[in-house]
Amino acid sequence: MWRGVVGCVVLAIVLPGCGFVFGRSKPPPIESRTGATQTGTASWYGPGFHGNRTSSGEIYDQYELTAAHPTLPLGTRVVVTNLENGKAVEVRVNDRGPFVKGRAIDLSYAAAHNLGMIGPGTVPVRIEVLGADRVQLASAAYTIQVGAFTDRDNALRLKETLARRFNGVYVATLEGGTARYYRVRIGRFPDRDKAAAFAGGVTPLGLSAIILEDGRTP
Repeated sequence: MWRGVVGCVVLAIVLPGCGFVFGRSKPPPIESRTGATQTGTASWYGPGFHGNRTSSGEIYDQYELTAAHPTLPLGTRVVVTNLENGKAVEVRVNDRGPFVKGRAIDLSYAAAHNLGMIGPGTVPVRIEVLGADRVQLASAAYTIQVGAFTDRDNALRLKETLARRFNGVYVATLEGGTARYYRVRIGRFPDRDKAAAFAGGVTPLGLSAIILEDGRTP
C-alpha cells in the first residue's frame, strides 16, 4: 500500500521538490463501464516488487502486462495511451495504487517499456476501459497479443515483421470511445497451455506477449 509514498519520500531526500507531487490535484475518477476514459499521469513499478503478492492475490510479475489502479475493479482491462508519443498498451488491473496524489495508474515494467516511459518514469496518459476479464471456458480458444496501437501503420509494420517468422499474424481492430485501437495478434490455440508455450518463442524478440481468449468465429 505504501509503495508510491515510500518511493516519493526517498526521492524527496535526493530531489528537492518531489514533495510537490503530493500537492497535485487528484485525477478525475473513471467509471468501470466499457468506453469510460480518464486522463492523468502514469508511473511504473518493477524490480523492488517483483514476486510480491498483489491486491488481487496474484504474484506480481513485472514482465506481464498489468497495472495498479485505485478504483477500477480488479480484472478490468484497459488501454493506456502515452499522450507524448501515441504508443498504447493493453493491461489488466490486478493491483491497487498508485498512492501518490496526481497519479492515475501504476504500470508494470513490461507495460511501461511498451509505452517508452522507463527513462522519464512518469508520462501523461489516457486510460480507456475495455471491459472485465471473462470467465475462461474449457472450450475457449486463445490468441497471443503482442502490441496495441492507435496508429494503424505501426500495427501493420509489426504485423509484416512478425509474418516473416510466424503464421497466423493478424490485426484485430477495436473501436474505443475516443480512439480506434489496432491490436497485433498471433495464432489461434485450442488451450491456454499451448498458447503459453508458443508465447515463449515470442518474448525473446523483445515483445511483451499477453494470452487472451480468441472470440473470432472458427
